[in-house]
Formats: sequence, structure tokens, C-alpha cells
Amino acid sequence: MSECAVRVEGISKLYRIGARRDPRTFRETLTGLVTRRRKEDEEERDLWALRDVSFDVPRGQAVGIIGQNGAGKSTLLKILSRITEPTSGRIEVHGRVSSLLEVGTGFHSELTGRENIALNGAILGMTRVEIRQRFDEIVAFAEVERFIDTPVKYYSSGMYMRLAFAVAAHLEPEILVVDEVLAVGDAAFQSKCLRKMNDVASHGRTVLFVSHNMPAVKGLCQEAVWLKRGSVVEIGSSDSVVNHYLQETTTAPDHALIHEQLRELPPDPVFRMDDIAVLQDGTPTATVLSDRPVEVSIDYEVLESSAGLHVHVMLYDFEETLIFETLHNGSDPGLPLVREGRYRSTAIIPADLLAPRPYQIRVTAAIHNQRTLLPAPIRVNIDVQPTGIVNRAYPGFTTSGRLAPNIEWHTSSIA
Repeated sequence: MSECAVRVEGISKLYRIGARRDPRTFRETLTGLVTRRRKEDEEERDLWALRDVSFDVPRGQAVGIIGQNGAGKSTLLKILSRITEPTSGRIEVHGRVSSLLEVGTGFHSELTGRENIALNGAILGMTRVEIRQRFDEIVAFAEVERFIDTPVKYYSSGMYMRLAFAVAAHLEPEILVVDEVLAVGDAAFQSKCLRKMNDVASHGRTVLFVSHNMPAVKGLCQEAVWLKRGSVVEIGSSDSVVNHYLQETTTAPDHALIHEQLRELPPDPVFRMDDIAVLQDGTPTATVLSDRPVEVSIDYEVLESSAGLHVHVMLYDFEETLIFETLHNGSDPGLPLVREGRYRSTAIIPADLLAPRPYQIRVTAAIHNQRTLLPAPIRVNIDVQPTGIVNRAYPGFTTSGRLAPNIEWHTSSIA
């Protein structure tokens, strides 16, 4: 048996947009006469959904396929699932494939849940005995016992999705192909799906997983393929590929908004704030990866030596809860004298501290027990994206807390 479960060699897929076709009815002929002039001005356009995509998936490995919307991820899975044919290239699939590409893929709306389970099992080449052995487990996972003999056209989208995923994951495919299963369903169902896919992968079966949930990709998959505009950007370990993908897709900080706030500050005889930047890995950013330190860099000028002058950084969430505050000289004893000159003070927020969510950094300055040097704090918005796998109860787990520190634990056996 081949050690390669899936081999993709030079796959390309062309879609033609705006291509003219011959009218087939009298009505279409009349419509064509009316709109011919407009259509003659339209040019046929070629859309390459995939271009020369190649990679191998070893047997028993979970591989994530990531990229922004329109990158070609779903098209690739449809080709792998034999739903559509490539324009060029070839694929080799060694093993029985079960696909969940959208809600209810492979289901017949007029058949009951029970009948659809049997139908999907038969399509996968399973015997009736094998299907019966898995039936109760499938129904229990999907939580549709009460409706199993009801035609699925009467199911809610959530029931449809639960049963579709249960069928795809429990009929023991050698290759499980899943496209954005986390886009539907509540949090409990999503965590159940992730645990099941993790179980499938841990039992030596192959998983191809498309998702925008980067912690889930890192937690579930050993390898990742990054697609951009239909082409492969990078193939490698999921940690490395996901981090590179997030770095490229981060949002640049709005320097214009920061400088506008700085320009509106009234002159002060003692202090002038010159610039504020949020950086990660030395690059200005408004989208922060949770597993790396963040720097808040503040440039300012002290025009008159002052005792007790400090630069003050506060972090708020968007519910106006103060998460923490810190002073640039807050660890100094007494009231340190800050002499005239230009300075750059940098506050470093440690890695694996902030939980994934939006925050606002507020920067101000003051002289202790005398006065505030800015009429209002300068505000900078950041968005923390989950990239680490600390404190995860399952792949893709996101804490509801405001902080997510990596707390040290020690566990030992006791008598």
C-alpha cells in the first residue's frame, strides 16, 4: 500500500466568466437581440481558481489548507473529492474518501436521516453490517435520535450539519475531507467536531482540513498548505505556515489617526509627545499574534527637567474594562528626575498573556501629584489573534477570559 494518501501534481482549474453561449429558446433569442450590443462590448475573462498546485499528503497525516477567501481552497477539495475535474494536472488518491464540503453534501432531501446514513455508507463501499455497527454512534453524535426517521428536508441547518458531519466522520473513511465545518453550529458542536477529527487523525487516517480557524489548524494538523490566488505560497509545519500567513494578513496600524491625535494636542511647556507605535517582531501592526511579545514604543521630548514625570500606558478591552496599566519608570524608587531631552520608552507586553479579542491601548503622561501633561490619552486599537496552543481544552479552544497567561503547572502521581 502506498505511503502517500493523496498526491497532487500540477493541478490547475480554469473558470470562464462572461463567456457567451448560444441561445436555446425563442425567449433567449429575443433577449439576445436586445442585449447584443452590450454583450459585444464585454470581453471573455479567464479566472484561474488554481494554478499549478502540487503537494503530497502522507498516509495518516492531518493537513490544513489555509488562505483568504478566493484562494482556491474549496475548489481544490472539490477536485480531490471528484466533484469537479481539473483543467490540467493529475491527482492520485489512495483510499476511501469521505467529504464534508458544505451542509448536507451527499444527502437526498426526500430521504430520512436513517436512509441517508445507509446511502452514504453504500457510496463509500461499506457493507450493511459495517453501516449497522456504526449507526447508533452516528445518531448519538448528531443528537437527532428523535428525528432519524424524518426526511432531512425538514431538518434545521444545525441538525443537517450535525448529521452530515457524523456520517462523514464515523463511516471510517481512510481519507476525511472537511471544508469549514466550524462555520456552522454552536460552540459545543464545534468543539465536538474538532475532538472527533483529532480522534480520526490519531487513529492513522488522513484528514484534509480547510478552515479560517488558525488555532484549530495548528492544534489538529501536522502540516499546512497555504494558497494565495490559486497558487501555493508555502508548504510546511502547521505552526510555521500559519504564523507566516497571519503575519502577511495582519492589518497595518492607522498612523494617520495616531498623528491626528498628536497634532491636536495643545502645546505644553514641559512635555511633547512625538510618536506612538505598536510593533511585533520589529514591524508596526494593528493585528497582534498572541504567542509573541508586543512592543508599545513611545517617542517624546522633555522640555524642562521634572521630578516624577512618567509616561503611562493603559490597556482596555472594548467593554471599557481596564486590563492593566504601567508606568515607564514605575519600578524606580521615589520620584526619579527626568532631565531635558528626547526619549523613546518601550513597554513590552509578554507573549501568551492576552486572550484573543480587540483591545485599546491608551497612552498619556503626567507629573506625579501635579498635573496631567495630555488633555486626553492617545488611543491605538489592536486586535489579538490566537496563535498559541497553551491552555487549550481541545484544538481551536478560545478562552472567554480577558487574559490568557501560560500558567505553570506541576502534576504528579500520589498514593
